[in-house]
Amino acid sequence: MGPKVSNAPQDFWKPSRGGSSPASNDANRGHDPSTKQADVSSNPLPAGLPAYHASEQGPWCTVISYDACVRLCLKYFFEGSSEARVFLEKECSLLQTAFCLDQKLLQPEAELLSKRASELVVHGVLKKPQKTFGKLKVEVRKVKMVVDAPNGCTFSSIKNPPVLKLQKFNRRLSGMKSTVHSEWEALKRVRVAPKFSPKGSLSHQSLAYLHFGTHYMRDMAGLLKVGITSLHNAPTLPEPAQETYLCSLRLKSSSDGDVTRMQPGSCETHVFLPDGMRDDLIMEVTDSKGKYCGHAIAQMADIADDLGDKLRWCPIYHEPEHELVGRIQLNIHYSTSTDESNNVKCGIVAETIAYDSVLEAAMKVQKFKQRNLLLHGPWKWLVTKFAAYYGVSDAYAKLRYLSYVMDVATPTADCLNVVHDLLSPVIACKVKGTLSSQENRMLVKLSDKIEQTVALVFENYKSLDEKSPSGLTDKPTPASGFISPALKPALKLYNLLHDIKTPEAQMQLCKYFQTAVRKILGRHLAETSEFVSCSGEKSTMDQIVYSNACQKMKSLCLTIRDEIVSDTKIHKQNVLPGFLDLPNLSSALYSLELCNRMRGFLTLCPPISLSPPVTDLIITTCDFQKDLAYWNISPVKGGVDAKELFHIHITRLMRDKRLELLESCKLDKGVGPQISTSIFVDDMYKKLEETLREYQVIVSHWPEYTLDLEKVIADTERVVIETLEKKYSDILSTLKENTIPVKAVQYVQRFAKGNSLPYSFPEELGTLFNSMKKMLETKLQNTTNLKKVIQEAKESVGESDIRNRMQPLKDILTKTINDLHGSLENHVFVIFCRTLWDRMGQDVLKVLENKKENWTCKASRVALSVLNETFASEMQRLVGHRLEDKDVEAPRSILEVQSILCK
Repeated sequence: MGPKVSNAPQDFWKPSRGGSSPASNDANRGHDPSTKQADVSSNPLPAGLPAYHASEQGPWCTVISYDACVRLCLKYFFEGSSEARVFLEKECSLLQTAFCLDQKLLQPEAELLSKRASELVVHGVLKKPQKTFGKLKVEVRKVKMVVDAPNGCTFSSIKNPPVLKLQKFNRRLSGMKSTVHSEWEALKRVRVAPKFSPKGSLSHQSLAYLHFGTHYMRDMAGLLKVGITSLHNAPTLPEPAQETYLCSLRLKSSSDGDVTRMQPGSCETHVFLPDGMRDDLIMEVTDSKGKYCGHAIAQMADIADDLGDKLRWCPIYHEPEHELVGRIQLNIHYSTSTDESNNVKCGIVAETIAYDSVLEAAMKVQKFKQRNLLLHGPWKWLVTKFAAYYGVSDAYAKLRYLSYVMDVATPTADCLNVVHDLLSPVIACKVKGTLSSQENRMLVKLSDKIEQTVALVFENYKSLDEKSPSGLTDKPTPASGFISPALKPALKLYNLLHDIKTPEAQMQLCKYFQTAVRKILGRHLAETSEFVSCSGEKSTMDQIVYSNACQKMKSLCLTIRDEIVSDTKIHKQNVLPGFLDLPNLSSALYSLELCNRMRGFLTLCPPISLSPPVTDLIITTCDFQKDLAYWNISPVKGGVDAKELFHIHITRLMRDKRLELLESCKLDKGVGPQISTSIFVDDMYKKLEETLREYQVIVSHWPEYTLDLEKVIADTERVVIETLEKKYSDILSTLKENTIPVKAVQYVQRFAKGNSLPYSFPEELGTLFNSMKKMLETKLQNTTNLKKVIQEAKESVGESDIRNRMQPLKDILTKTINDLHGSLENHVFVIFCRTLWDRMGQDVLKVLENKKENWTCKASRVALSVLNETFASEMQRLVGHRLEDKDVEAPRSILEVQSILCK
C-alpha cells in the first residue's frame, strides 16, 4: 500500500476535502503544498483529524526527510543533546516507524530471519514483497441503496437525452426532409440542355444544383447545431437527499487492516498503488450506524482500459446471498506515466516539503487532533531544530503548523490561543514586508479560515462550551451574563485580521453579534410559532388554550428581558470594544421581533375580554417597555410600545362591554315580569363594579382611558333609568307635577271625616321608589353634596356645626384619595387630586356667585378650609417627600373663592 492522501480531515464546522490535485515534484522553494488542502464540504466526518498532504509526495520524499532527521540528530548528539539520543536509539527505529519506513529500508539478515520465522509460525507463509503497477486515485461521489444499479461498472460520460427535445428535433428534421424532397422533385422536372461555354463555365442547371446544395447544407448545419445545443443544455433532475454512508476501501493485494475510510460526497481522495492487472479495489459500505449494507468490487483490468478521470457506477451486493442492493459512484483517475513513476522514486525535495513530512510524522505520533493541538517532548525539539537547521523560515513553519490547526479548529479558548500565538509573528512579518510570495498565499487562505472560526465564536457567544468536543453546546443555556473564555482570544484574533478603527471592521463585528441575537431569537420565538398562523386567518380557541397562549407570550417577554439583562452584564465587564454597545444592539432586534410577534398574536388571537391572563400580558409588556427606558436603552422604530399594541383591542373591548351592559338593560332581558326591579338594579351595579375592577389595570397605566370608561358607566346608568321609566310608565303618569299635593289634601279630608276607604298605593310604585332610592345611595347624598351643605347652613349655625356637616364629605374625600393612590402612579395621582380639588372649589364658587348672604360666606369659608386641609394633608401623607411645593398650592378655583371672601 502507498501513502494516503488524506486521513479523514474535519474542521469543527465542516470538514476539509482531501487533496485532489496530483503531487508536484518541483524542487524550487515556490512549491506550496497548501494547495493540496481542499475546500470545505457540508458533510461532517467522524474524526477531527487534519488533512495530511505531505504524504502525497511519495516514499522518496519520506526517505529524504528521514535522512535529514538522522543527520540532524547525529549533529546534535555529538553536541550532547539528550533529545537527539532518543531518535538515534535502536538504529533510529522511532524515526523509521514515524515515517512508515520500517518495511522499506534494508534490515539486518538476522532480524529478517527472525521475522520470517515468526511469520511462518503465525501465518504459515511468508508475505511476498509488494510490487506496484501504476497509481490509482479514487474519490467516492455517491451511494444509492436502490435496486436500479447497472449490471456492471459503466462510464457515465454519455447522458440520456430528454425525450421531449428529441421529439422536437425529430419533427424539425422531418419537416426539413419534406421540404428538400418537394424542392428536389420540382428541380428534376426542369429540362435544360447541357451546354458548356468554350471557357468551361457551368450550365444554368449545374448552377441551380450547386445553389440548392449550398442552401441545403446550410440549413442542415443550423438544424444540427440547434439539436445538439438542446441536448447539451438538457436539465438534470435534482437528486433526492440520501442517507449518510461510510465506505471502507482497500486493494485485494493489501492486508485486511490496511483500510481507508471515505464518506461519499466529501471530495476526499486517496491514492492506491495496485500490484498488477489482477488486483481489485474492494469497497465495503456501512450506514451511519455502522451497519453493514453491502460491498462492491472494481477490477483493475476494467479500470486500466481507460486512463484519466472517469466517473463509473459499480453495483453493491449484499453477502452471502449476493443480492443487488444499490450502487456506488466513483471518480477514478488511473495513470501509469513515466513522470508519475519518477515522482514516486526519485527527485529533488525542497526543504519546505521535507519539513512538512517531518511535521506530519510528529503529529501522527503524538496523535494531533481536536483539543490536542500542541507538540511536546523530543518531537517538538526535532521539528523546531529541523526548521532552524535546514533554513525553513519561522513564518513558513508557523503557517504550516497553523494550517493543520485550522483543519481541526474549534471555538474554544485553548484552540484560539494557539492560533493567536502562531499568527501574531506572521502578521508582524507581513507588516515588515518580509513574507515570501508563497507565505503570503498561505496567509490569505488561512486568514479566511480564521475569520470563519472567529465569526463562529461571535455568532454563538452565548452558546460556547469549553467542555464540549465541538466547543458549542447543544442545549439551550439560560441567560446569565457569563462570558466564555473563548471570547477574549477571538477578539484578539479579529484585531490581528482587521484594522479595528475602520468603520467597515466595526460594522462587520456588529453584524456577527446581530447574527447571534437572531439565532437566540429564533430559538425563543419557535415556542410561540404555533399561535401565529401563516394563512392570516383568526384562530378560535377555548379559554384554557387562550390562557396558556397568553402565558407563553408572557414568558417570551420575560425571557427576552433576561437576554437583555445578560447582555448588559456582559457589556459592563469591559471585554468588548467600546464602539460595540451590546445592550442597545441586541435590544433593538429583541424589541422589534417581540413587537412583531406580539402584534401577530393579538391580530390572529384577539382577546375576548380583560381576563387575568390578558391583564398579566399587558402588565408584562408595559414593564418590558419601562425597563428599556430605565436601562437607558434607546427606543427603536417599530419596537415594543405597549399602548400602541393594545389600544385597538382595549377600545374594542370597551365598545363590546358597553353594548353588553346596554343589552342587559332591555325590558325583555334585564327587567322581565318575574324579575324584581330591586334585583335588577343590584345586578346592574354589580356589573358596573366588575367593569371598574376589570379596567383598573388599564386606567392605572394609561389614565386617558378614564373618560372612555366613564362614558360607558354613564350610558349604562342612563339606560337603567330609562328602562325603569318604561317599565312603570303607567304608574308614574299619576305622579305628574301638582298631582300629589291635591290628592294628598283630598285623602286627608277623607281621613278626618272617618271615611273607611283609605287610599292605597300600588305595590309596583313602592318597588320603583325603593329601586330609585338604592340608585341614589350609590351617588352623593345631600349630606355629602357640598352645595347643599353650604346652602342649607343658617346664620345661627356655628363653625363647629358646619364642620360636623362637612364630616361625611371629608370621609368620602379621604377614602377616594386613598383609592386613587392605590390605583395610580404618583404623578397621575397628584394630577387627579388637584383636579378634584379644583372641581369642588368650582362648586363653592358657583354658590357664592348665586347667593352672597353673610351666612353663605361664612359656610363657604369653613367648607373651603376643610377642603384645603383634607387635600393637602392626604397628599402629603401618601406621597411624602416626593411631593413638590407646587403640588399643594391651592388650585385656581380656590384662589378665586378666597379673593371673593376677602372682599
